[in-house]
Amino acid sequence: MSSAAPTPARRLPLAGVLRVGRPSDIWFKPALSVVVAVGVPNLTLLALGRLDLAMYTMAGSLCALYAHNLPYAARARALAWVVLGMLAAVAVALVTASLTSSAVVLVAVGALLAAAQKALCDATRIGPPGPVIFAFISSASLFTPQTLGQVPGHLALAAAAGAWAWLVGMAPGLVRPHGPERRATARALNAAAAYAEMSVETSASAAASASASASAEASPTASAGRERARAAGAAAVHAAWQSLFATGARSEPRRALERLVVRAEIALAAPADTDPGRLRSWARDLRGTGPVPRVESASAADELLGAEAERAAGRRPLADRLGPLLPLALRTALGCALAGYVSLALGVGRPYWALVTAASLYQANITLTWSRGVQRVVGNLVGVLLFAAVAPLAHLGPAALVLCCLAFNFGAEALISRNYWLGSICVTPMALLITEFTGFQRPGELMTDRIVDTVVGALVGFIAAVAVTNRRAGDRIENALDTVERAREHTARLIVAERPAPGALDAARRSLAAALVELRATADEAAGEWWQRAVPTERVLLAERTGHRTLATAVRRQGLHALEGTRA
Repeated sequence: MSSAAPTPARRLPLAGVLRVGRPSDIWFKPALSVVVAVGVPNLTLLALGRLDLAMYTMAGSLCALYAHNLPYAARARALAWVVLGMLAAVAVALVTASLTSSAVVLVAVGALLAAAQKALCDATRIGPPGPVIFAFISSASLFTPQTLGQVPGHLALAAAAGAWAWLVGMAPGLVRPHGPERRATARALNAAAAYAEMSVETSASAAASASASASAEASPTASAGRERARAAGAAAVHAAWQSLFATGARSEPRRALERLVVRAEIALAAPADTDPGRLRSWARDLRGTGPVPRVESASAADELLGAEAERAAGRRPLADRLGPLLPLALRTALGCALAGYVSLALGVGRPYWALVTAASLYQANITLTWSRGVQRVVGNLVGVLLFAAVAPLAHLGPAALVLCCLAFNFGAEALISRNYWLGSICVTPMALLITEFTGFQRPGELMTDRIVDTVVGALVGFIAAVAVTNRRAGDRIENALDTVERAREHTARLIVAERPAPGALDAARRSLAAALVELRATADEAAGEWWQRAVPTERVLLAERTGHRTLATAVRRQGLHALEGTRA
């Protein structure tokens, strides 16, 4: 593969970049959480007449945006690390701001912080909103005048707000302690049902077209759709297992959820013998706080032993996960630094806005980075117009300013899952209003700075992404292919073994499924990267087909298919 020709530059997409999708099924959770987490500290400062300190409490409050998909045992740990990470970034920024007023130095530190935040968020897979919030807060802190004596007090405010955000994030667990696992299981069941339905339709279409050559063209399209549905189902099932493994104590509701995820696995392995309606019915029953549907399983002990065996395998060390992300970190550092310096050269008063714009662009590959850039620019420009309309209302007084910011916090989280540019429409006026916590400013100047910094950050940031090639994308595909082949061979050996160890085949099957999910994600990321070795598409497709056949064979070997009794 080392001699393969590099993938040529391809056209950058515009169609569909601004398409509005369906909202997240839990969009209201981060939206309400951030309003409560931000509102209480800000209203308290308003009552004390110290709204000028709101930027420091915002650092801790915005941590409430994270970890909403994680089970509460894992969420407690993740949110604690998010708060500590935010405090560490703010501490570096505030100390730097107290030691120097050189904009050149401040931009350089901001770029390095943004790169570190990007690498750590991607390596830990903390999920949305990723490193953007960290970059926004730390960059703004860098350009806030400080003295060393003020730093401890400002950090204490951020820590207090962070503790409050942790409590807000954990509060729903008092009402629905297994909510995240139930949602993940419901997604797996629905995705498996969709694959089963598409498999039946594809088989029927193939049978109907076998004697009609005119309709033979429909077969490749239907087959591609079926493969996408299978990949989505496998990813959903894998995510459900990861959610269940992170729950801590293995309570009876968790065991019941595990058996439902096994049924989703069965549907992926044997779609022709699956009743999609029943899977969807189970998924509907997981809504709310009702009991988890009980599914009898003759091999429950083996399933659970397999789950424990996979859980015991653990995750790769953080250092191993950081290695492949170094090109993305380098892109972020270079792009943020150049964006900040170009903004300084143009005489813009807030170069950190350009830095944050650049930091927000970087996705898994250049194609996705381009799409995010288009979304960011469109959303920010519309958001500036919205700020112009709202500014007179916000300037009625400090209370109006705080309430407007809270409304935009809610709107951003309510809309951003439909498309990033929609969320940016609310993020932009919110960011502009936050700058006025220390005193009202001229709207025209703020709007001009924001527009210039948005364009500069998006343009320079994308140029940096093109300049820093990600040659490791090809290596990651080769490693993913090797991992799939090893997992497939291990599973195949256990299939033919007379007496495999209890839980061994089940653990091997899930490890193979996880490797296939990682292969598909790696291949999709590499397909959108420029100037790299050609993606071995045929090898990837072959590995996926043989891997899924082995999974189906493992299901039959375990006798799980027989557990259906009737159609599942």
